[in-house]
Amino acid sequence: MISQLFYDGHQQLAVQLSNLVKAHPACPPSDRLFKVVKFGLESEEELSGSKKIEQNIAPGSGIDLEYETDVQSISPEGALYETCYVTAHKGPCRAGAFHSSGKLIATGSEDASIKILDVDRMLAKSATPAEIIAMETPQQAMENHPVIRTLYDHIDEVTCLDFHPTHSILASGSTDYSIRFFEYSKPSVKKAYKSIQEAAPVRCLSFHPSGDFLLVGADHPTVRLYDVNTFQCFVGRNPSTHHTLPVTTVKWSPNANLYATGSLDGDIKVWDGVSNLVISTFKKAHDGEEVCSVTFSRNSKYVLSCGKDSLVKLWELSTNRCLIVYTGAGMTGKMQHGAQAVFNHTEDYIFFPDENTTSLCCWDSRNAERQRLLALGHNGAVRYIGHSPTGPAFITCSEDFRARFWYRKADTD
Repeated sequence: MISQLFYDGHQQLAVQLSNLVKAHPACPPSDRLFKVVKFGLESEEELSGSKKIEQNIAPGSGIDLEYETDVQSISPEGALYETCYVTAHKGPCRAGAFHSSGKLIATGSEDASIKILDVDRMLAKSATPAEIIAMETPQQAMENHPVIRTLYDHIDEVTCLDFHPTHSILASGSTDYSIRFFEYSKPSVKKAYKSIQEAAPVRCLSFHPSGDFLLVGADHPTVRLYDVNTFQCFVGRNPSTHHTLPVTTVKWSPNANLYATGSLDGDIKVWDGVSNLVISTFKKAHDGEEVCSVTFSRNSKYVLSCGKDSLVKLWELSTNRCLIVYTGAGMTGKMQHGAQAVFNHTEDYIFFPDENTTSLCCWDSRNAERQRLLALGHNGAVRYIGHSPTGPAFITCSEDFRARFWYRKADTD
């Protein structure tokens, strides 16, 4: 009942009832009660009772509050991760990306450089004793080094990165008004093989799941959609529905039907991926503060967002409303820098770096229960966090020039 009240928007009543009966564990929003009653009524009508509720959701395929409420998590919470590798740039490190395979990571810096790191090599390095590493020949050291590519082609800060889903291509955006495409399978290549010149500094980009299109947000209210093969640029045909201030974050949904954008104007917009039209707008999604990140759940039913109000929110797209607010980060108020809220690889937890304490906040994604904090060990604000889509690993990039790779080993020690 409490879950249904939360789901229907009766927050105050749900909290009162929850306190009264001392509900444990916390009840996440769910319309399970409605479904049970509906099923009961249908069964009453049909004496045969042979009708069943269709559940075409694969088990363990991520968060889905329609069907699940009390799921036991088998993935580790944030506090169980540890640093496996640290790489340093010559300037603040503010951009990063995980490859969809979970095997590669890219980091970008204010020093205009980009590094590509091999996840298996980082894990091997962290598991190898120091005395064995010291005995390696220069050739072995080069072959085992986790940084497999360093790319230089921008002339100003690298602000955003994304891997092509199927080809060995990395796209990067920069304050030098350009988007560059690197073919990283060739060891000798340090320069981009293609570039797009933008009209403003580039803030964010996201590859279409097919890899044929690239969404771009710049210091401008209009979202750009580029055809990666022809470089033709498309924009939404209805300017009155666009953002009113520069776009800060863009993301395609995994099913490619939608994409979401956030802006300095405080709004989140969900767009039709084919017609390029806005289908819903969450006005002042974070109390009018800048929206820092948007990302879809794996089933494309939900959008996870965070803003400079230090709150993380889960939005349900079928009802166009905020289902869950994850609180407790940034106790001292608004954030100075932008950060991201991300799902872990199973979508059981949500990770968010707290700017004031430089620690990782972690919540149960379904009931918003706060987990233990993890000290991130950076000497500056964390500007980027990205979780592996395939395993218990994440990357943090910071103002202290460093990027840290975190991993939770399978054995529980």
